[in-house]
Amino acid sequence: MEWELSYSKVIVGCLCGLLGILLWVLKNVNGWYYERNLGEKMRKKLPPGDLGWPFLGNMWFFLRAFKSSNPDSFVSYFVTRFGRTGLHKVHMFGSPSIIVTSPEACRRILTDDEAFKPGWPSSTLNLIGKNSFLGISDEDHRRLRKLTASPVNGHESLAIYMRYIEDNVITTLDKWSNMGQIELLTELRKLTFKIIMYIFLSSESEPVMESLEKEYTDLNYGVRAMAINIPGFAYHKALKARKKLVTTLQSIVDQRREQRRKNQSTTKKDMMDALMDVEDENGRRLNDDEIIDILVMYLNAGHESSGHITMWATVFLQKNPDIFKRAKAEQEEIVRNMPPDQKGLTLKEIRQMVYLDKVIDETLRVITFSLTVFREAKKDVDICGYTVPQGWKVLIWFRSVHFDPQTYVDPKKFDPSRWDDFTPKAGNFLPFGGGSRLCPGNDLAKLEIAIFLHHFLLNFKFERCNPECPLMYLPHSRPKDNCLGRIKRVSTPNV
Repeated sequence: MEWELSYSKVIVGCLCGLLGILLWVLKNVNGWYYERNLGEKMRKKLPPGDLGWPFLGNMWFFLRAFKSSNPDSFVSYFVTRFGRTGLHKVHMFGSPSIIVTSPEACRRILTDDEAFKPGWPSSTLNLIGKNSFLGISDEDHRRLRKLTASPVNGHESLAIYMRYIEDNVITTLDKWSNMGQIELLTELRKLTFKIIMYIFLSSESEPVMESLEKEYTDLNYGVRAMAINIPGFAYHKALKARKKLVTTLQSIVDQRREQRRKNQSTTKKDMMDALMDVEDENGRRLNDDEIIDILVMYLNAGHESSGHITMWATVFLQKNPDIFKRAKAEQEEIVRNMPPDQKGLTLKEIRQMVYLDKVIDETLRVITFSLTVFREAKKDVDICGYTVPQGWKVLIWFRSVHFDPQTYVDPKKFDPSRWDDFTPKAGNFLPFGGGSRLCPGNDLAKLEIAIFLHHFLLNFKFERCNPECPLMYLPHSRPKDNCLGRIKRVSTPNV
């Protein structure tokens, strides 16, 4: 009996030992595979980190952290284990990568187009479009950015769209106040989508907008998911949404081309016309696939960020009475100083919203709508004492930059006053990215948010049904109930 017991212990010990060896091998196989051809000198200059498990890399850990109540535990793990180095090696979205969390390194990567190019995962390109700004060359990007940025960011264009935005904000707030309970995020996304549809397609068709906006919801859930194209997974559902979006946009493109062929186009030129008219130096025009990919990207980016940030700014204002009071007093002063015969806001009044601008910037910092952007090293690049190998992806981790306690005291606290007499150094505040690929619609987004908050502060309040509702962090930070509550009128409109 004793012999059998001893034998069993030996067997169990051997099995445990074999299991330990197997786990050790699995934990190191990614490192061996991706670092084997780098050479000893470069391997020593790689940032510290962990390439995770075969095939999965660090994705399971990432998704688990961002589906918990503490998404920052993902980066905290690397900082705790390897130190606050600002760069850590990982394996994310199917590629060996470097996560960058220091402002200095982020600024360098975003602005150095000679060393870095866009490096979005193929799964993301499949959803947003390989002909969108995410996938095209630097030369094509410069050409199309110049064409598309002016209509959504130029002062003249913003002045033209202001009246349309403001009329819709006033009408929508009044409608919401009579609706009882609403999902504020859902309704704001509909509002911002209506605005971007008008700017890009001159369209105000409710059925078309509702159909497209619904598909964009499914599309966005797949952008940060694991690329598993099997029914039941978010990425599979997102691919189906992409297909429906393309079908709908193709019908719109076909209709516009037919109108132009018959000279039935309206006198108002929108982004669709601009994309159809643009030519390169050889006279080549964009084909339908290229136009549709650019539209998919712009229509998505042009309403998601504005809708989410407007919701969070509204919540933060309502949650902080002193901040609400100060912001409202500023808007009341602006209204009092407007000429008696002036109808609505102008860019002059927008520039006077100094404190409200700080509220918006603080919301952009705390929420950090874009979790990360992807770059790829064109060559071996030395950054902050480490080497990023050619072909490796670089993930610029905005959350870490915006929550850095060395830059922002008590960083998780919503405090617009922190921006009083404070201008962050380059790389410390990146709500719209940076460099040549800075978000082209940043001014339009901030204009929409400011106009909405102006009228909300003057005439309304928001009562949440579930103030302690848990949050979701993928694809973007939001309450699980989409901010369920009631908009209530508190005064007579002043504008």
